[in-house]
Amino acid sequence: MADVPSSSRDLDRANYAAVWDAVARAVPDRVAVRADGAAVTYAQFEQTAARLAATFVAHGLGVDSTVAIFMYNRVEYLTTLYAAYKIGAIPVNINFRYQGAELADLLEMSRPSALVYPAGLAAAVVDAADCVTLPGLVLVVPDPVPPGVPTGPGVPFATALDADPLPAQPCGPEHKIFMFTGGTTGRPKAVVWTHGNLFDSQQFSIYGSLPVDPPTSLDDVTRIAARDDLPATVCLPLPPMMHATALFNVMNAMVLGGTVVFLPAARLDPGAAVRAIAEHGVTRLVVAGNAIVGPLVDVLDAGAGADVSGLTTVLSSGMVWSDGLKRRLLAHAPHATLVDIIGSSEGGPFAYGVVRGPQDLPCHPRLAPGAVVLAPDRTPVEEVGQTGVLAYRGAMPLGYHDDPERTAETYPVIDGVRHVVPGDWVRVLGDGYVEMLGRGSGVVNTGGEKVYPAEVEKVLLAMPGVVDAVVLGLPDPRWGEVVTAVVVAAPGAGVTAQDVQDEVGRRLAGYKKPRRVHLVDEVQRSPSGKVDMHRLRRRLTDAAEPPGLVDPVVAPDRPGRTR
Repeated sequence: MADVPSSSRDLDRANYAAVWDAVARAVPDRVAVRADGAAVTYAQFEQTAARLAATFVAHGLGVDSTVAIFMYNRVEYLTTLYAAYKIGAIPVNINFRYQGAELADLLEMSRPSALVYPAGLAAAVVDAADCVTLPGLVLVVPDPVPPGVPTGPGVPFATALDADPLPAQPCGPEHKIFMFTGGTTGRPKAVVWTHGNLFDSQQFSIYGSLPVDPPTSLDDVTRIAARDDLPATVCLPLPPMMHATALFNVMNAMVLGGTVVFLPAARLDPGAAVRAIAEHGVTRLVVAGNAIVGPLVDVLDAGAGADVSGLTTVLSSGMVWSDGLKRRLLAHAPHATLVDIIGSSEGGPFAYGVVRGPQDLPCHPRLAPGAVVLAPDRTPVEEVGQTGVLAYRGAMPLGYHDDPERTAETYPVIDGVRHVVPGDWVRVLGDGYVEMLGRGSGVVNTGGEKVYPAEVEKVLLAMPGVVDAVVLGLPDPRWGEVVTAVVVAAPGAGVTAQDVQDEVGRRLAGYKKPRRVHLVDEVQRSPSGKVDMHRLRRRLTDAAEPPGLVDPVVAPDRPGRTR
């Protein structure tokens, strides 16, 4: 594995559109994307993006215009991203599970000049249009339409490809990329990366598993991508590209002149994923911890008959990935390096857990170059056994869009050096290794999706017959955490656990539904109205069947997925 430096000065001048343009010139006939049985070469990919970019410009889009992408993983997602990059526009990642009101909120915040979505999600767009004015350019990607879904506004995506290709435009490292994240506020906020800083921060993920000297210039980047003697990079992202892990790793694969494979369905089909790995010779698999690896190894253990031994790298970030599932996966992919990245939309990487074989288990993450553990007084924590929060001092985002207060809080300047400190607590193990303890806030991370309890509580407290409610996350071996609701109903109201789940599912995205519902007579609160969350969490975790509680557990909807 190459020893990639934390920063290469010429590389922080990079822009993804300029890099991809150069790769397309260097390897025009190489396959860039495989999807729906078709193969798209780099030359075709670049030309299609250039035509879409021309349409964007014709509709007044340019540098810092925003383009909303409300879509599953598919080739049009990547084309839209590339086209936006070509003109310095800012793609806006929107969770495709959002319903109308949630979509409207994000459109209002991002104020896009264009919206691209598949026909199958038209219902949410129609509902959002009742609350917010849609942008002047709305493109509809052809997609199977479920029964009862209305025809949505907009024109066919294909019509935007009739324009002559836009000639290459100046693309600078200062151009921006938004990564909307739920964070701890409930209301999504955009982390603002520049192309240059993002490219610089991704050097390990791009080149760390290849037998090459790390590039020191953009010419080196193109030369590495064009080399035929290097192992082929074939990347299959299983989480949705609306999340940073999948998006950034797909972008990285294209920097290498690799091939990106998309599955044909919007939700995870582990059998189809295993078959695609074997059929297309996937070398880089992007997962979301146990939530995705669990179903995959279940299929493999059952004797799928598919050879996945060609996998060389499996990457996950921000999700629980147990040693047991790592061991089971290695039994089928013995040559794979498993990389468990501790990072966040706000920046990083903070640490890597790298497993090259069973001998590396149990796996503990090791601090990345530029990462440090800080005490509450913001001094480094080095003594074994002590705890602190992860911080990073390398290339990082500019901060949160239009939120200087939260930017100052998350990106403090310490002893003259800017840090990013999202709030993840760890215990120091020595020799750079740490043990993850979790984030100090109450945000619930379920299958890679962030759920803010107050947003769900607001829906529950508006239900007829509900007099009190508390929402929290409880540990789960597959999903990391499951959303759990403790609900107090008025006597005789007849509120059931199913009612609770149905109401949240009607108002919010499916992954925000409580998967465990406890109906209780009372939630103990202090005189100030606060709940002792540590005590409540301990009670629900330690007691399999707490007295007086009903605990119907419903299998979570697939939180991470691709179309």
